[in-house]
Amino acid sequence: MISNFKVAKKGEIILFSHDEDKRVYFLKKGTLKIVEIDEKGNEIVKDVIQKGDIFGEFTLTDGFSDEYAIAVSDAVTCCSFRMDDFEKLLEQNPQLGLSYTKWMGFRFKRLQNRYANLMFKDVRTRFLSFLDEWASKEGTPSAGEVILKNYLTHQDIASLICSTRQTVTQLFNEFKEKGILDYSRTEIILKKAA
Repeated sequence: MISNFKVAKKGEIILFSHDEDKRVYFLKKGTLKIVEIDEKGNEIVKDVIQKGDIFGEFTLTDGFSDEYAIAVSDAVTCCSFRMDDFEKLLEQNPQLGLSYTKWMGFRFKRLQNRYANLMFKDVRTRFLSFLDEWASKEGTPSAGEVILKNYLTHQDIASLICSTRQTVTQLFNEFKEKGILDYSRTEIILKKAA
């Protein structure tokens, strides 16, 4: 099996989903955001990919979308396989196939949770849930606070929680006034409840 390594710097595009050479990517280092272009040409952030995640044509089906990945951390390294090579690898290694199936189940559960949040939670609750999940994955605890390196714009967060940029900005300002969080372009500080 032939794999290919890619290295990218912040802001570089890693993959285009409509490339001729369909590939599955494994993120070895860094953070990416998966972006889709809507019919009006606007970027919509669909997901944030972190070290250890799989992205690309992981459905093992043919299809077309205008998705691509953008490096949001300073340095990103990923390994990729052509789809046909990846399918052969899964056939030859049942343990890898099982791990892949578990990962797909996890992704499906995340998708179900996002759908349930959209259907049954208001935007304030979705916003706070998003920040809590982000903090649990990437937050750095410090003296009664959790500090997040902020690599997402308000528009990115709005896309991820199915809201608008204006609403996200209002929520940041509201929660800042209430002392729940503080933020700048480079970091978000979540205050722990006393």
